[in-house]
Amino acid sequence: THDYVNFFTNFGRVSRMKAYEIPEAGRTAKGTNLVNIIELGEGEFVTSIISISDFAGGGYLTMVTKRGVIKRTLLSQFEYQRKGGKIAINLDENDELIFVRHTSGEESLVIATREGNAVRFDENNVRSMGRTAHGVKGITLVGDDYVVGVAVVDDEKSLLTITDNGVGKRTKFSDFRQMKNRGGRGVVCQNITDKTGKLAAIITVCDDDDIILITNEGTIIRTNVSGINIYSRTATGVIIMRLSEGSFINNVARIEKNETI
Repeated sequence: THDYVNFFTNFGRVSRMKAYEIPEAGRTAKGTNLVNIIELGEGEFVTSIISISDFAGGGYLTMVTKRGVIKRTLLSQFEYQRKGGKIAINLDENDELIFVRHTSGEESLVIATREGNAVRFDENNVRSMGRTAHGVKGITLVGDDYVVGVAVVDDEKSLLTITDNGVGKRTKFSDFRQMKNRGGRGVVCQNITDKTGKLAAIITVCDDDDIILITNEGTIIRTNVSGINIYSRTATGVIIMRLSEGSFINNVARIEKNETI
């Protein structure tokens, strides 16, 4: 309730508020439009939400853009907020901020793309930069490919990949060789076919987790991670959610098994 909820937008800005300031509503309620909660410009929308209880607690905010740029900034640089938000990252033209993770400074990260490629590297390969800095290349993209997910490596857990058409699998992080340098094209993390559709999301999960899959039509299902088999990184996977005509996976969320929604 007293955490700071930080809203990062596609324009590379961040706004924040206390959790208790966000109107509470039931599961089936429509909710409150974000433009009534934070200031958003034309064409601007929220792409990541990070909850922080203490900005003096250490660590970094690691940001990744749609075009594969990555940046790390000390969490403490976001402690003081201006009305209307402030810059979190400077973006190139036609680029967007799409993922933000709270990292310790000792993490390994996996960045995955729409075409099913992924690169793994140590976050210390990305030097810490100021809040208004641009960032550096995290992964090399080919053609119209773009970043769809970032996961923090935990060798006691696994990487879950989910495609547009509801096909998914788990893969051991040990299948992904840690690159000495960031910025490579990476390796295959999901076999992409007409049946699977493009890669929609990646998440770090353990056997005790549940996941919620949400479609573009607002339909959701909840399933236990332990029921999803572990395959090699080049495998296709199995159907996790059967979709109706014209429907596709829009978002995936991880929750604890005993958490109710």
